[in-house]
Amino acid sequence: MVSSTLRSSLSWLDATIVSGDAVNIVAPLKEESEVPLRSQASLSLNWALMAAGLVDRRQITIFPVITGRSGISPVLRGAGDLDLELLESRTLDGHTQELVYRPTVRVNRP
Repeated sequence: MVSSTLRSSLSWLDATIVSGDAVNIVAPLKEESEVPLRSQASLSLNWALMAAGLVDRRQITIFPVITGRSGISPVLRGAGDLDLELLESRTLDGHTQELVYRPTVRVNRP
């Protein structure tokens, strides 16, 4: 695990934390491993590893919420915060996913 902030592996089995230049750390590990490299890390780490051609799989996780008022960079600024319920999904061309959601106003929870 490459991190500039973590000091503990958070009880993850077989995890070792290293710090430094991620590309220089990951490149030799990728050459030694038969397991495809999957990146689920920070944006800056992802950008660096993908730019260096080191990522074999990119996992994208979608959080079904619109942040219009909260969050660091609201997607639809001023729209309010909405929870999204998935109604339909389909693959359009083998690359593009169409997701249809029902929005509901997010109730602020204590």
